[in-house]
Amino acid sequence: MKKNLILAAFIILVVDQLTKFFIIKNFFSGEALKLSSFLQIKYFTNTGAAFSILQDQATLLAWFSIVVIGFILFYYDKISKKTHIPVGLVLGGILGNLIDRISYGYVIDFIDFSFWPAFNIADSALFVGVIWLVVYISKSK
Repeated sequence: MKKNLILAAFIILVVDQLTKFFIIKNFFSGEALKLSSFLQIKYFTNTGAAFSILQDQATLLAWFSIVVIGFILFYYDKISKKTHIPVGLVLGGILGNLIDRISYGYVIDFIDFSFWPAFNIADSALFVGVIWLVVYISKSK
């Protein structure tokens, strides 16, 4: 059993959904709490993917997410022990944003650096997991 993969995915999913629940319950859409000159917590809705590409394509993005989850599950037994955590981060991130797309038709973003598009915990996990996998694969060759 791949405990680290499942644990990483579960932690990301829970933290992602709890933080989004907090935002929904405590902020109006567009409302912001400035934390510093370059960081604020602001409730955004994103009908696209990273960097707001593919706007208004929630159904397409949901199906893409389901396909990626399917690949992870299909190759589950072949996943190297060294990649359990990054694959878990990717899986947790995909699931977190997929829940939003299915539930709301958009993804809830709330971490807003003035110099970067807004994002959430799931996006962060996806980014870190993918970069980790790219580095691992490039060093393995």
